Amino acid sequence: MNKVGISTASFFTKALTEDTFSLIKELGGDCAEVFMTTNYEYTDEFGKIMQDNLHGLEIYSVHSLNSQYEPQLFNIAERTRRDAMVPFRNVIARAVDLGAHVYTFHGQARLKKDMKLNDVRVGEVIEELNQEAMQSGVRIGFENVAWAAFNQPEVFNIIKEKSPSVGAVLDVKQAWRSGRDWREYIDVMGDRLINVHLCDHDENMKTCVVGKGVFDFRALIAYLKDKEYKGPLLIEQYAGDYSSFDELGEAVDYIKKLVEEVYAFKI
Repeated sequence: MNKVGISTASFFTKALTEDTFSLIKELGGDCAEVFMTTNYEYTDEFGKIMQDNLHGLEIYSVHSLNSQYEPQLFNIAERTRRDAMVPFRNVIARAVDLGAHVYTFHGQARLKKDMKLNDVRVGEVIEELNQEAMQSGVRIGFENVAWAAFNQPEVFNIIKEKSPSVGAVLDVKQAWRSGRDWREYIDVMGDRLINVHLCDHDENMKTCVVGKGVFDFRALIAYLKDKEYKGPLLIEQYAGDYSSFDELGEAVDYIKKLVEEVYAFKI
């Protein structure tokens, strides 16, 4: 059955990254995604700090504040791209420090809804980046994001053709913000799916803590099981979605219970 964890992004402004690992364990998380948001957090020094504070927590994936450098990885100016490769490689190094094997990746931003990107070139560049990352045992997972390169399911058809090795990350929140059904993303991702981010919403589509809204997580888990997804389910909340850390623990318990029920029913 799938492990259930929490992204450290859920604690942004409420706890420092290095202090979230013990919190996630206390809240019942089996694993975590580490979201690094500053240049300092990409450094060797901070990598050691994180290692010293893991408390035995499994780190499945890493994420960065993509707007700082990821869009520039696709720039046609060699100097610009070369500079962007520095934090990219530092993030890969932090993944290695933490024992993580997945790098959740956004790539370019779509600054306007109708902005056109050269999806063929995006796929080719991602393949180059992923080939380098995999030399360190880390695989890029291209995440569906409403405002970024992979906003619609059809985009990934081109990406996976041009990048035979890249993985995919499903974010259910970003699916509904793109105006598409999450099933469409899972279908196009297929066996490339290596990570899933969970968030809930109320009747007005406002984000809320997993289990407190109207999103059908039972249907999601059943669909993922039918697709033989083996990766984790990572709760990723905005800090404004909750007032107490205990609410995140309740979300973990809620998803774990659903996983147990779905698997028991299906077997």
